[in-house]
Formats: sequence, structure tokens, C-alpha cells
Amino acid sequence: MDSYFKKRYNSFKFAFKGLNSAVRSEPHMRLHILAAIGVIVAGIIFRVTKLEWCLLAGSIGLVITAEIFNTAIETLTNLVSPQHNPLAGKTKDLAAGAVLVAAITAAIVGLIIFIPYMQDMVNSY
Repeated sequence: MDSYFKKRYNSFKFAFKGLNSAVRSEPHMRLHILAAIGVIVAGIIFRVTKLEWCLLAGSIGLVITAEIFNTAIETLTNLVSPQHNPLAGKTKDLAAGAVLVAAITAAIVGLIIFIPYMQDMVNSY
């Protein structure tokens, strides 16, 4: 295999290894994945528009990316500061806060998109 393609292949292999690690080791990541599946199912049921799909996909990607960064930051912090350190704790809190902001933002996007569909459904009965 050509060296260039082998490097690209290895890059993807390591990236998927990281995703797999995050899903297997992080309970919050599994919750985010379950929530994403729920959002996708709701999007299919309500037949959301292309623009709404883009907003939902972006929100899902934002939350999962934030969780992966959070996991990476926590792992690195544990490596460089295995003993208790206030700055290490602050670093972890900041990373977790970023995930919280992403999740709240995604929830708001979801509510803005799905509430009108749910209201229409209720009003049609």
C-alpha cells in the first residue's frame, strides 16, 4: 500500500478507535448516543424539513464532539496530574461545562423544532 494512503488509513483507524473508546468507557457518551437516536426517530416520524435535519445533525454533532473533547481533556488531566490539584479540577469542570452548554443548546434547538410538530399532532386529535 502506498505510504500516503497507509497514513490516511491509519488516521481513520485511530479516529474510529477513539470513538469506540469514548462510547465504551463513557456513560454520558452512551446517553448522548441514545438521545441522538431518539431525535433521529422523532425527525423521521414528524418528517422534519431538510433545514431542520441540518440543525438537528449539527446539534447532535456538537454534543458528541464536546463529549469527546471532554473525555480527552479529562484523560490528559488525569495523566499529568494524578494527584488532586485545584487547577486540574478546574480544567475538568470547564470541559464538563462545555458539554453542558452544547447539550442545552441542542435541547433548545430540538424544542424549537419539535414543539410545533407535537402541537399540530395534539391539535389534530
